[in-house]
Amino acid sequence: MKRSNEKTLKEALAGLLHDFHLEEKINEKRLTENWERMFGKTIMKYTRKIYVKEKKLFLTIDSASLKQELLFNRQKMMDRINAEIASGMIEEIILK
Repeated sequence: MKRSNEKTLKEALAGLLHDFHLEEKINEKRLTENWERMFGKTIMKYTRKIYVKEKKLFLTIDSASLKQELLFNRQKMMDRINAEIASGMIEEIILK
């Protein structure tokens, strides 16, 4: 029988990450590690920097034509990231 103060390991770790404000950093790491799988080798090849700050995804892209294409598809990218990594993680994408 489960006591009222007992938690599963998953619940305890989630609480720990929340208490120490580490959820955003963990999700950012998951995003950078899965970037190629999510968006392909071509986009990965031209992506120089990826970081998240205050629910904004900052991308540094080397190719002007790819940057333009990504500008048109920002909403699709946000939807995919929020579906695969964490709901509500990204609210805006800024391309540099």
